[in-house]
Formats: sequence, C-alpha cells, structure tokens
Amino acid sequence: MLVIGRKVGESVVIDDRIRVEVIKSQDGKLRLGIEAPRDIKIERGSSSI
Repeated sequence: MLVIGRKVGESVVIDDRIRVEVIKSQDGKLRLGIEAPRDIKIERGSSSI
C-alpha cells in the first residue's frame, strides 16, 4: 500500500487516467473528488485490503 500526504486542492494521478483530489479536510474527515473515464469502475467500501 502506498501512503501519501496531500493538502486541500492537491491531487494524485493514477495511470494518466484517474485523478483523485483532496476537496476538503476537517475534523478528521476527508472529502475526495475522483475524475475517471466512464469505463473505470469505482466502488466505495470501508473494508481493508
């Protein structure tokens, strides 16, 4: 697992196709924005890998 730190407004790009941006960080909660092509399946979950 890769663990990185990002500030609000910063992003990470995966495979030149998926962009994950930190939208908001407050009170220990984090909001992320994800931009990806429609053919990429994105699932939410709270389980560990």
